[in-house]
Amino acid sequence: MTATPTELTGVGEEGRTSLDQLGPVDYVVVEFPAGASNFTGEMAKELLALVDSGTIRVIDILILTKNEDGSVDAGELSDVADLGPLQAVEAELAELLTADDVVHLAAAMEPGSTAGVLIWENLWAAPFASAARRSGGQLIANGRIPIQAIIASIEADEATASEGD
Repeated sequence: MTATPTELTGVGEEGRTSLDQLGPVDYVVVEFPAGASNFTGEMAKELLALVDSGTIRVIDILILTKNEDGSVDAGELSDVADLGPLQAVEAELAELLTADDVVHLAAAMEPGSTAGVLIWENLWAAPFASAARRSGGQLIANGRIPIQAIIASIEADEATASEGD
């Protein structure tokens, strides 16, 4: 399934949305040690809750396995034997990742591990993003602050505050 330059499949009542209406798109890679992956358990439940609430729209999900020799096997969500409730999400995917994307993402993985790659649209931000584009604005920077950095900053502030007591 390939998206056209002006439309993305799997969105809206007609199954398509204009790129002018698209919200910000993010991705995460979640790595599991060998034999410990569970893509249909609690993670699936929380992902479905985000989709059902209209907070996000799943664009693509890929399963990567990095073999001990460093080679990488990539599979789509549909390759998972028992998708359970994720079956509904799988039908809407746009398959955006290229072979080069897979190589880049897998570089961070440990040999013998499996990772899930999730790409999603932030539906909650789509109206703002659309208004910004219509107003002539363009996104020039964005980023994420890892939770580990936030925790470290809070702990450092607390340590500094307790030293002053």
